[in-house]
Amino acid sequence: MPDTKDHIVSSFDKELRTIHEIIIRMGGMAENQLAEAVDALVQRDSAKAELVRAEDAKIDALEEELESAVVQLIALRQPVANDLRAVISALKISSDLERIGDYAKNIAKRSIAINQMPPQKSVTSIMRMSRLVQEIVKDTLDAFSNSDKDRAIDVWHRDEEVDEMYTSLFRELLTYMMEDPRNISACTHMLFIAKNIERMGDHATNIAETIYYLSTGARLEGKRPKGDRTSFQVLSPNSDAPDNNDSEIEI
Repeated sequence: MPDTKDHIVSSFDKELRTIHEIIIRMGGMAENQLAEAVDALVQRDSAKAELVRAEDAKIDALEEELESAVVQLIALRQPVANDLRAVISALKISSDLERIGDYAKNIAKRSIAINQMPPQKSVTSIMRMSRLVQEIVKDTLDAFSNSDKDRAIDVWHRDEEVDEMYTSLFRELLTYMMEDPRNISACTHMLFIAKNIERMGDHATNIAETIYYLSTGARLEGKRPKGDRTSFQVLSPNSDAPDNNDSEIEI
């Protein structure tokens, strides 16, 4: 007769694997959504942007599926110690991935509006920033798949690079707006897109912290590296800009 305890352990492991697989699927979809949303912006492809918006519902559905699986597992198995840590970590990671998907949807929505306007020079900078965040999200998912705390620490530190790129892009866009008021509408949309991408990096960093905790049972020590200086930006209007004066603009 099969050992009942062995059967319970086997079933529990299977349920944990199911939760792990959902996380991997959500991560792959979120990563792809970011790539597709930025492609829609660069290619001025509103049809692709609409597809990105529609696909977000699939990530939401996976998050709900994971939540149901976690609730059922806790109710039936009552996990403790490392097992409970794994289950709670899965909930936190799925929430961060769902938010990454939401930000991709927001980028797609704004790209549809931007596509009705003249092409923007800052699209190239947006593309570079998005590629960096895509790499970070991919490395985060690899760290999760392999329970690699060292890779998670590397991701944690790379968020500062994203912040620095965002600060540079923020300044670039404000300069365009000051040079010509006709740029204000499009550049405002681009500012929101840049912020969405920066927030994706923050959520990837959240996941990295969770992976480290999952692997070690301890929190990452020290303050999270940050390179966002947009709250302290001070710009002087370009001398060739309309309505030039000697004042400075603080954002």
